[in-house]
Amino acid sequence: MISIPNISLYSLLILFIGCHDQLNKREEVNSLEVGGSFENAEYLYQNMPRDIKSVDTSPGWKEPGIKLLVTGIVYKKDSKTPAPGIIIYYYQTNKDGRYQHKAGEPRSMPPNSKGQTHGNIRGWVKTDSNGSYSIYTIRPGAYPGFDDPAHIHITIKEPEINEYYIDDFVFDDDKLLVSAKRSKLENRGGSGILRLVSKNGLLVGERDIILGLNIPDYPDSNKRSTGKPTRKSGLQIGEKVSSFIPYHAWGPDKGTRTCPVCKYGWFHGILYFVGNNPDWQDIKKWLLFLEQQSVKRQKYLKVFFVYGNENNYENEHRRKELVQIGKELNIKNTALTYLPSIQDKESEINLNVLNPESGNSFLVYKRRKLIGKFENFRANKENFNEMIALLNNSTNEYFKLNN
Repeated sequence: MISIPNISLYSLLILFIGCHDQLNKREEVNSLEVGGSFENAEYLYQNMPRDIKSVDTSPGWKEPGIKLLVTGIVYKKDSKTPAPGIIIYYYQTNKDGRYQHKAGEPRSMPPNSKGQTHGNIRGWVKTDSNGSYSIYTIRPGAYPGFDDPAHIHITIKEPEINEYYIDDFVFDDDKLLVSAKRSKLENRGGSGILRLVSKNGLLVGERDIILGLNIPDYPDSNKRSTGKPTRKSGLQIGEKVSSFIPYHAWGPDKGTRTCPVCKYGWFHGILYFVGNNPDWQDIKKWLLFLEQQSVKRQKYLKVFFVYGNENNYENEHRRKELVQIGKELNIKNTALTYLPSIQDKESEINLNVLNPESGNSFLVYKRRKLIGKFENFRANKENFNEMIALLNNSTNEYFKLNN
C-alpha cells in the first residue's frame, strides 16, 4: 500500500498559487538567449492568460479610434514552413498617443515605480496550426510632442527560446515615417511596415513574420547557438524590396527611369535580373511565360526584366538590344529595363544585393515585401508551376483591395 503524505490545505494553496504565478514570470529554465536584452521584456508575462487564441480583440477596440486589423502568418526561419504555437505579445497607445492605465480593465498594467506602463491596450495571440494570427484593435496615435511614427510594439516568445522583440508595426502612410527613419529599421522578423487596405470601414494591415530573421544569436538549426551573432547575407524573404531606377527600354514606361516597386508595389511584382552571363534562349522562354502571366493577372501582377551585363556596356546599344527583343516576342505588358550593372550604385540597384555572375535572379514581392526568391532558375515547366503556385498561394481576401 502506498502511503500518501499529509499535505495541509495551506500547502496545497501555496502550490496552486505558485503554478498560477508562472504566467507572470519569465521562462528562464532551458531557454536559449537570443536577440539581446530590451526594456521591460518581463511585461510580456504580466496578466498573461493561460488560454491564448490565434485571434484577439484588444481593449482598444471599444475605445474611440480607427478600427484596425493586423493579420498574417508566422513562418519558421526557412520562411516557408508555418510555425504554430508562437506567442505574439503586443501593446500600443490609444488614438491620442498615450499609454493609459484603466483599473477596471483586467489586462491593464499599472505604472511601476518609474512610472512606466504598457497601458491597457495590450494582449496576446498564439499562432494556430497554419501559423496564422489576427489582432483587432485601433490605429495608435504618435507620441505627443515627438517625431516617432505611430507604432505597435511586438514581442515574440517561442518554445525553448527567450522572448525577443521584432520591428514594431508601423504604417506606410504615416507622414512621420520619413526616409531617414525607414532606413534605420532593423527588419527584425521581416519588415514591420504595414500597407493598409480598407474593407467595409476596417483598415487591414498584413504582416508575415519570419522567426529569427535578423535576430542576433538565433540558431540556424535545432542545435544551440554558438553565441556568434547572425549576419544578414543579401535581401531576405520578409524584408522590403529596395527601390531602384533602371532605364526602361520597352514596355509601359518606355523611355523613363521609373522605379518598379515605387510605382507598381501595391499588388504582386516579379523582378527578373540577369547579369554577366545571359542565356538568351532561356531568357526568351521566361519572358514569354511572364508576359502570359502579366496578361492573365492584369494589374495585379507587374513584371520587370532587369538586364545588367557589365561586359561591353553602352547605353544606346543596350537599349536597342532590348527593343529588338520586345518586338521579336511581341511583349506588351512586361517591362524590359537595363542598367550598367546589377551592382550599380547610381541607380541603387546594389541595395538588393544581387550576384552578377548568377545566370539569373528572381525577386517576387507582394505589397513591396519579398515573398520568394530564386537563383539560376531555369525556364522549364516545373519552375513555371512553382512560380504560379507562389503567386496563387500568396493571395487572400485582402489581396485585391486598395488603400
